[in-house]
Amino acid sequence: MQSAPSADFELAVDLALPTLRIAPPRGWIDLDLAELWASRELLYFFVWRDIKIRYKQTAIGAAWAVIQPFMTMVVFSLFFGALAKMPSHGLPYPVFYYSALLPWMYFAGALQNATNVVVEQQQVITKVYFPRLVLPLSAVVSGLVDFGIGFAVFLGMMAYYRMAPGPAVLLVPCFLLMAVLTALGVGLWLSALNAIYRDVRYVVPFLVQFWLFASPVAYPSSLIPERWRWLYGLNPMAGVIEGFRWALTGQGQPPGALLLVSAAMVLLLVGGGAAYFQKMEGTIADVV
Repeated sequence: MQSAPSADFELAVDLALPTLRIAPPRGWIDLDLAELWASRELLYFFVWRDIKIRYKQTAIGAAWAVIQPFMTMVVFSLFFGALAKMPSHGLPYPVFYYSALLPWMYFAGALQNATNVVVEQQQVITKVYFPRLVLPLSAVVSGLVDFGIGFAVFLGMMAYYRMAPGPAVLLVPCFLLMAVLTALGVGLWLSALNAIYRDVRYVVPFLVQFWLFASPVAYPSSLIPERWRWLYGLNPMAGVIEGFRWALTGQGQPPGALLLVSAAMVLLLVGGGAAYFQKMEGTIADVV
């Protein structure tokens, strides 16, 4: 018969175990990037799970990433192009619209997913501690898979029209990063608000629809008077979409001042969204 462990042995075991103290942030912006980096495998898991769930039990799978922007391109080419005769910088209307729909469809999908992700993962949030920022970040990153599929279709479209991108195509990753940060910044605001006010998710489709026509998707930004161009750039997606269109096709003028204002707005959205999300992070588990 074995004797019970002594008190000294129990004390030694307790001292050998690491102690993790979880405390709320001290200021408005107190992001623990080391903790976020340590959770990178969890981020990968959430991203991979989102991708599998998105196409699980679907008849055509990843083809949905192509059908939606392609059909929207057809409608825009018919009504805004062939009928309304919108200027297109000399580009074929399908190329003109699809090059803008690529970043827009990614942004719209990532924004809606990021808005709902905190509420959808309430069972996990209330049971396990992890950096809550991983959730909206995973929703934004997972949308890049659909973007990649749509981008491959656009390359085929460019080959069909015998168009070759110029050196400006090297800037596409920069514009894509701006789209990612815009979706993340706005998604941080809306995901925290949606955890408190559930009707936010019903507002988002109207917001996305309004934002679409406030962005140069169906028309070029050259229709905006020059003196108001900087004000138009307060819409961060204006600079992103015009940048994509110019970098991919080489047609039109570089975004210039429009892009600078949009980049500044992206930084404000991300900084403000991170601060607000962090402020609400301590209470999300209680109200979600």
